[in-house]
Amino acid sequence: MDRDWAQRLDLNAVAAIAGYSPYHFIRLFKQAYGESPGRYLSRRRVERAQDLLHSANLTVSEVCTAVGFESLGSFCTRFKQFTGRTPTEFRNAALRGGPAAVPGCFVLLWAGGFDDGDANLEKPAAPARS
Repeated sequence: MDRDWAQRLDLNAVAAIAGYSPYHFIRLFKQAYGESPGRYLSRRRVERAQDLLHSANLTVSEVCTAVGFESLGSFCTRFKQFTGRTPTEFRNAALRGGPAAVPGCFVLLWAGGFDDGDANLEKPAAPARS
């Protein structure tokens, strides 16, 4: 879950990888981490969103998608639950007097958010050898 936090994660698949039934996995996870797997994953995504809002020039919607939330509404709700501020309030407070934000296009490229553009291009034929 820590490695693939930005991906869509299925509880049954994560539990199977751990070798447990989903219900047993949830019980063991709560014992080990003090929170449910869903809450843990949301918290990790919000932590990453805080980093992006502080350092990257991305819209709140772009941050929402980049950290793995599928709904802007649920992202904003979870963000406020964990931080006490909306994403916009957090960014405005974080950027006051700080360094310039990294351009959003660079962040998305680094994170794999853009196609390489070669998927629909025909590759040139190899030169003939004599």
